[in-house]
Amino acid sequence: MIKNGKGGGNTKTGLIFEGKTDLGTFLSAQKNYEVKEGSESIIFSGESIKIKIRSVYYNGEKVAELYKKHEFYSSFLKKLNICWEKYISKKLLPDDSIFVIIENTVFIIECKHQQVAGSVDEKLQTCDFKKKEYKKLLSKANLDVEYIYLLDNWFRDSKYRDVLDYIHSVNCDYYFEYIPLYRFGLPVPPESENKNV
Repeated sequence: MIKNGKGGGNTKTGLIFEGKTDLGTFLSAQKNYEVKEGSESIIFSGESIKIKIRSVYYNGEKVAELYKKHEFYSSFLKKLNICWEKYISKKLLPDDSIFVIIENTVFIIECKHQQVAGSVDEKLQTCDFKKKEYKKLLSKANLDVEYIYLLDNWFRDSKYRDVLDYIHSVNCDYYFEYIPLYRFGLPVPPESENKNV
């Protein structure tokens, strides 16, 4: 049940992103990484507009772009010239997302925290539907989609065994407390150079 669920600060296999901070803040605190906020002028639906972009650099080379919630639509999809309404009927707002250039993949990250039984339990069962919706959105751009839950330790309880098995059965993924940086296909700085966040 605890596949991908190792706890603690095991950095031998890569830096760890914990859901207590956003991905951009985490990456900018790491050795050799820099996150730059900027804007870009694009043509969308025949109109010139400016979009916000947070670019991730490793050793000066651009490796990824970050988008949270509405930025996924107002910046990323517009940059790709994708009008979301043509593909899905309702917006899905990712807690965090990262487009990793070398992987040609968008990673959708959903952080789920729970202290008492409630609606989050059922939301875990929606990953297959949501991943398919994101795939529809990004099919025109020929990008792969990975859907990952970042769960707190509440979900280690045995009553979640079936839903955690289900998440893997539909080719989605989950981690407890942290996601190792290598999971995104991003470079991992040498361990001796890691900074703590």
